[in-house]
Amino acid sequence: MLPIDAAAHSSRWRRRHPVDKAVLALGLTVLAISLPPWPGAALVLVTTLALLLGPAGVPGRRLWRAYRVPLGFCVTGALPLLVRVGGPDGFVGLADGGAGRAGELLLRTSAASLGVLLFAFTTPVSDLLPRLVRAGVPAPVVDVALVTYRMSFLLLDAVRRIHDAQAARLGHTTRAARWRSLAGLGATAFVRAFDRAARLQAGLAGRGYDGTLRVLVPEARVSVPFTAVSVALLAALAVLTHVLERPLS
Repeated sequence: MLPIDAAAHSSRWRRRHPVDKAVLALGLTVLAISLPPWPGAALVLVTTLALLLGPAGVPGRRLWRAYRVPLGFCVTGALPLLVRVGGPDGFVGLADGGAGRAGELLLRTSAASLGVLLFAFTTPVSDLLPRLVRAGVPAPVVDVALVTYRMSFLLLDAVRRIHDAQAARLGHTTRAARWRSLAGLGATAFVRAFDRAARLQAGLAGRGYDGTLRVLVPEARVSVPFTAVSVALLAALAVLTHVLERPLS
């Protein structure tokens, strides 16, 4: 199981309905994109971080391991705004106002990424996908997503086992051995993927598969107080942003 999925299953908000968490997390993401970067996105970033480490109970080290990947993309996307290409002062140089634009973009994207992680760290995919059918998503699409979700963990486990077996047989001692092991790992994983798919199809056919996967979904109801508090928090962040922005304009 992936660390972020394991954290979602052990989250304090695990038993809450996905709609409750979607209102809060996706609302924070929308605010990070729509409000002014300063102080709006900064307030959203701090608030989301406090929710993740506080009420949601996400361990800080696990959050950082998941957050550093999108944060790297955010930094990479902001760096080109610092330079310009062409102009009378040379082919390449520092862009006028580039640092401000890069900082604004970094604030927006990093805060929005935390909003998405808030939903991911508190909502297991196995709780979300079956409920999408009630939301109007076609059942075959949800079934394909469920099977892909399940198969991804099986393939990752198979790749890990093959890698460990190769390492135990000194398959990573030299560069040439590492390349041979990598080629063997890819070929074996490819063959096992088709084998598991065939076994899955045979198993579904033996159980009378009629085109719909029926799974048990944990009972949960939309919490009106939780949703109301979430909406109030989002409104407070929007109002506070405009209040703090006014003296600076």
